[in-house]
Amino acid sequence: MAEILAALRSLMSSHDPPLHALVVPSEDYHQSEYVSARDKRREFVSGFTGSAGLALITMNEALLWTDGRYFLQATQELTGEWKLMRMLEDPAVDVWMANNLPNDAAIGVDPWCVSIDTAQRWERAFAKKQQKLVQTSTNLVDKVWKNRPPAETYPVTVQQIEFAGSSVVEKLKELREKLTNEKARGIIITTLDEVAWLYNIRGTDVPYCPVVHAFAIVTTNAAFLYVDKRKVSSEVISFLKESGVEVRDYDAVSSDVVLLQSNQLNPPADVQGSDLIWADPNSCSYALYSKLNSDKVLLQQSPLALAKAIKNPVELDGLKKAHIRDGAAIVQYIVWLDKQEIYGASGYFLEGEATKEKKHSGTVKLTEVTVSDKLESFRASKEHFRGLSFPTISSVGPNAAIMHYSPQSETCAEMDPNSIYLCDSGAQLFNYIFEALTPQKAHMQMSNLSMAFHDQTPEVLKGHIALGNAVFPNGTCGHTLDILARLPLWKYGLDYRHGTGHGVGSYLNVHEGPQSISFKPRNVPIHASMTATDEPGYYEDGNFGIRLENVLVVTDANTKFNFGDKGYMSFEHITWAPYQIKMINLKSLTPEEIDWLNAYHSRCRDILAPYLDETELAWLKKATEPASA
Repeated sequence: MAEILAALRSLMSSHDPPLHALVVPSEDYHQSEYVSARDKRREFVSGFTGSAGLALITMNEALLWTDGRYFLQATQELTGEWKLMRMLEDPAVDVWMANNLPNDAAIGVDPWCVSIDTAQRWERAFAKKQQKLVQTSTNLVDKVWKNRPPAETYPVTVQQIEFAGSSVVEKLKELREKLTNEKARGIIITTLDEVAWLYNIRGTDVPYCPVVHAFAIVTTNAAFLYVDKRKVSSEVISFLKESGVEVRDYDAVSSDVVLLQSNQLNPPADVQGSDLIWADPNSCSYALYSKLNSDKVLLQQSPLALAKAIKNPVELDGLKKAHIRDGAAIVQYIVWLDKQEIYGASGYFLEGEATKEKKHSGTVKLTEVTVSDKLESFRASKEHFRGLSFPTISSVGPNAAIMHYSPQSETCAEMDPNSIYLCDSGAQLFNYIFEALTPQKAHMQMSNLSMAFHDQTPEVLKGHIALGNAVFPNGTCGHTLDILARLPLWKYGLDYRHGTGHGVGSYLNVHEGPQSISFKPRNVPIHASMTATDEPGYYEDGNFGIRLENVLVVTDANTKFNFGDKGYMSFEHITWAPYQIKMINLKSLTPEEIDWLNAYHSRCRDILAPYLDETELAWLKKATEPASA
C-alpha cells in the first residue's frame, strides 16, 4: 500500500499542473454502484473492498470516506497509512478539501469517474479559496496499477419481449415523447441498467449485475448504442437494427457527444424549437458534460429511471413467480441446515441446550462459505437461475455485525451453536425479475442468545411489519415512510445505519432507484407497480446482526374513504419464507402483529407447498404453526 501511494504522489508532483490532492472515486465511467474488477481503482489504492466510498490522497495524508454500512469493515481493512472518514459524522469530502488544502490548491480527478452534480458541488466548495478541480487527461491510478485486469468481452444477449413486456420500439417512442415535452432534441444515457433496459439487452460485464458496458444517445429521430463491438453478435446487431438502433464503438461516444451538441450527428435531429441536450446530473460523467455547451444542457433526472422502476404487468408476473421459486430454495436450504444439527445445536424449532463440543455431523466442515455454497446449489436447481445478485453475506457471530461481510474460504468462521447466523443473499433469475435479497435472512442460532439480541429481534420485526402494512396517499416519498420501520428501535435509543428499502431491477441491478425508503431525503414519490424492499435491522459491533427483509410491490389501496381525492396506496408482500419463531419474543408483539405473522405463515404454506417434497413440506408446516404470546 505504501508503494502505491508513493507512486501516485510522484505522478501528482509531475502532473501539469502539480496536484495537491487526488480524488479516487468508487465509480466507473457510468457512475455504477457495482463495478468490474478493472474498475475497482479505489479498492486497489486503499485495500477497502466495500462497494461505496471515496479515497482522497494528498502529499502527506490518505483518507477514505464511506457510509455507515461499512464503518466496521473499513476499520478492519484499512492499513495504517489510511484514515477512515465516517460519512454524516465527519466533514464531507468537499468540505474537508476546502478547509484543509491550501489556497489555489489543484485537486485532480478523472472526469469520467465523477458525475456532473458531484463535480459542480466540489467546484462551488473550492471557489471560496480559489482552489480548482483539475480534470486529468488519464487516470493516474491506471498508470500505477501494473496488473490491472483486462477489459471484459462477454457477449451481449437479448432480453426477449415475452420477458421484457415492452419492445424497444415502444420504449423509444415513449422516451421521444418526453424529449419533446422538455424541448430536448437528444439525451445522453450513461447508466448501465438504463441502457440495458431501454434496448432490451443484457450482459455479464459487471459481476452479479446482468449489464453491458455501454452508452446510449437517443435523438428525436435516431438511437445509438456505444459498445465494444466484439461483444455483439450479428443476431444482436440485427435485433437492434430492426428496433431502430445503430451500434457504434464504445469510444465513439466522446466524439459523438460533440457532434450531438452541434446537431451534426447523422442523421441530424429534427429540432423544431427543441435545442436542449438532456443529461442526468447524477449519472452522466463530467467528462461528457464538459464537451457540451452548458447553456444548452437540460440537467434533470433521466426519464428512464422512473419508467424502468414502474414495472409492467409482464415484469410483475415474472417477479412474483421468481420469488416463489426462490422461496422454495430458501426453505430447502434451511431444511438441509437443520439436518446438519450444527454441532449438536437444537435447530430451527426448539430452544434446548446447545452442545458446546463441536461435533461434525459429516465429512464436510460447516463454515460460512460451505453453507453459502449449499444455498447457491439449491437456487441453481431452479428454473431460469443465472447466478447470484450480490456476494452472499453468510456470517456467524461477530461477523454478522459487519453489514456487508463477505466470507473467504481461507479465513471464514465455522458454524457455531452459540452464535447468531445471519444469511443475506439473492439470485438473478434469467428472464424474470430477480429475487433481490434472501427472504427474512435465515437467522439460525440455537442457544445462549444474548439478551440484547432477544430484546431487539421483536423490535426489528415490529418495524418490518409496520412498514409492510403501511397505507399512504399518492405522492408520498419513501423518506416519509422510513420512520415506521425505525420507531420501535428508537423507543430504546437504538437505530441502524443502512437504508430501509430500495427498488429491485427486472433482471438487472440489486439496488434500483429512483425510489428509496431511507433516512436520507429523496424527493421521489412512490408509484403503483414500483418495487421496494422492507429491511430494518440492528447491528451490535462485535456481537451479532439482525436483518429482516421482504420485497414488496406497491399497489392501489382499497380504503374506505379517499380524502382529498388523492388515492391511497399500500404494499403487497411477494417474498415467501418463514420467520424463525424461536428467535422472537412473542410477548413483545401485539395481538395484531401476531395475527399478521400467522396469516403470513399460512400464505407461505399455501404458496410454497407445490414446490416442496413431502419432507420439506412437513418441515414448513411445523415452521409455520400458529404462534401465540
